[in-house]
Amino acid sequence: MDDLTAEQADELQQALHELRAELLQLLDDSADSSKAVELDQPIGRLSRMDALQQQAMAKASRNGVQRRLQLIDSALAAIKQGRYGECRRCEEPIGYPRLQARPESLFCLECQGRIEEES
Repeated sequence: MDDLTAEQADELQQALHELRAELLQLLDDSADSSKAVELDQPIGRLSRMDALQQQAMAKASRNGVQRRLQLIDSALAAIKQGRYGECRRCEEPIGYPRLQARPESLFCLECQGRIEEES
């Protein structure tokens, strides 16, 4: 947390906790939408296809939320270790503006760009 002031670090930690709570609530609220589609329902073929598509989209959305939740948990662990705000690749400070936008960021902008180019 070299580049972050104590106030900024507290603000970001609070943002991480709030975001974590929001994502957990979202997962809880969306649990029913990703359950298996009952195919023996008396609905037409198109309605079944629509239900299956909605289920697939709900599962994909939940997977994205779960991945982001893992990043948030990782960021909270990094706070406890005193390594929050440090790029996992180059070990340079990530920067307050980036952390404000995505408090769970693991990489600085430069490293994130390189990672995306490599993919």
